[in-house]
Amino acid sequence: MASRLEKLGTIFTRVRDLMRASVIKQSDKPIWYDVYAAFPPKREPLYQEPPRRFSKVEDNVPPILYEEDVIRAKFFEFYGNGPRLFDLSRSNFKSSSQRFVEKFQELKKLGETDEEMLFEETGKALLAEGFILRRKVGIPMTENRGPVLEVNLKAIFEEMQEQQQAQETEAQEQTRPSTNNS
Repeated sequence: MASRLEKLGTIFTRVRDLMRASVIKQSDKPIWYDVYAAFPPKREPLYQEPPRRFSKVEDNVPPILYEEDVIRAKFFEFYGNGPRLFDLSRSNFKSSSQRFVEKFQELKKLGETDEEMLFEETGKALLAEGFILRRKVGIPMTENRGPVLEVNLKAIFEEMQEQQQAQETEAQEQTRPSTNNS
């Protein structure tokens, strides 16, 4: 249903009448006003209420749901938003959910069919790669399956720290100006 203003006139007629009543000054008129006045439409755009239908209109648009959406929904249910914030300043940034979906699809291509087991194995595979996911409180873990869980977390953390230190020293060397005393 339209408001009273839409039924009484177009935006042009309302602005024109406000200018006549000195509510809007000539200097404050909208940019489009002169163009509309010079080139009015052939048919005045008036509001017409649609005819009332007594039968319900059937929605023919099927719901769009990709496999990736189901995986991502389950990820957010188990892990929440993940441990890292979205870094929108980098164009190549991948969120934790995107990494999870990509790893899930990669493992699925290897032949695993059980969705629950594949979900658990994806989390374990990301952990083995050094990407830590924290479950939401109250979400039970399934029983331990596979050798992936036996990964030594301490070794993973040490390796991550070494990589980070190497990157920091490399960045410092690049930013340090070279001094030649020749």
